[in-house]
Amino acid sequence: MNTQTQTDKKGFIPVMLTPFKDNGAIDFDALTSLTEFYLQAGAAGLFANCLSSEMFELTEAERIQIIEHVVKVTNGVVPVVATGTFGGPIGYQAQFVNRVYDCGVQAVIAITGLLAESNDSDAVFNDRVFDLINQTEQVPLGFYECPVPYKRVLSAEQLYQFVATGRVIYHKDTCLDIEQIKAKLKATEGYSFGLYDAYMVHAVESLKVGSAGLSCIQGNYFPELVVWLCDNYNNSSLTAEVNQVQQFFVDNMDVMHDVYPIVAKFYLQKRGLNLSTFTRRAVGNFSAEVKSKVNKLYDDYSNLQLQLSIGSLV
Repeated sequence: MNTQTQTDKKGFIPVMLTPFKDNGAIDFDALTSLTEFYLQAGAAGLFANCLSSEMFELTEAERIQIIEHVVKVTNGVVPVVATGTFGGPIGYQAQFVNRVYDCGVQAVIAITGLLAESNDSDAVFNDRVFDLINQTEQVPLGFYECPVPYKRVLSAEQLYQFVATGRVIYHKDTCLDIEQIKAKLKATEGYSFGLYDAYMVHAVESLKVGSAGLSCIQGNYFPELVVWLCDNYNNSSLTAEVNQVQQFFVDNMDVMHDVYPIVAKFYLQKRGLNLSTFTRRAVGNFSAEVKSKVNKLYDDYSNLQLQLSIGSLV
């Protein structure tokens, strides 16, 4: 994956869905197709076993099975990262980090909200991060400011301290604040490290100030559009089109988040992928009104594809 010292080429890292069968079992055939779909779209890497994967609704064994499957299907074409911390004593979390790394991933991602309680100080959190680093040998690590169980956003100074160890190479940022993004990038400048922004409202600006790429749920609708933006965000001959794409993401933010990931699975069905809309996580009612909005999104994107001459993947 891109690092901050390689800012010329930006990358899209999908936060992968987990396809389930209608009976709730993991659908590994659909997971194969979905992985290939991301790769065909031009993804620079894959984030397996994340919140979009319904990771908290998976057993430990299922988490490992999914990660191993994605690594096998990807077959080294792009690197894979995956979550490896799910609460409990740091020693216990470190054991699972090592298990995940043994699956063949490039880096193991730590959930910031599971390394300390919400009322713990930054000092307590920092101590636990360094404890995790010490107990995971030479495993490359990353962070994800996951909103579940609560969102703990790292400061630029904290991120610098961790990256300076040489062990932290990846960060999925959800601070939603371009000024914080700038501060984090400045603090970690020169290190072999990549910050991937999740917030598409300021996607273009984030790429321009040095983010290594984007890692957003919008890639579970039209990954090729996110790749297009990563490729063309700074193309002076496409300024109008880039602005149009940026606005498209802004305008459709709400519909893509409503009863997610059911809506994303339904959208991918419309694109031709053979997967169920079943989710283990309770995310609300997929009502006729929500479905109507997703259908409109599909039509609007189809028109945008034609305007930008982006081919359909399926």
